Amino acid sequence: MRIGNTEIRPLGGGLGCLLMILASLVLSVLCTVGLNLVGR
Repeated sequence: MRIGNTEIRPLGGGLGCLLMILASLVLSVLCTVGLNLVGR
C-alpha cells in the first residue's frame, strides 16, 4: 500500500492486514452496543 512516496507494509502481510480490519470492525460494534446499553 503506497501513500505518496512512502510504502506501508502491514504487520504479518495480507493475513495480518485482514485480522487488523476484522478486529477494528468487532471493536466498533462492541463499542456501539456498549454505548447503547449505557444510554438506556
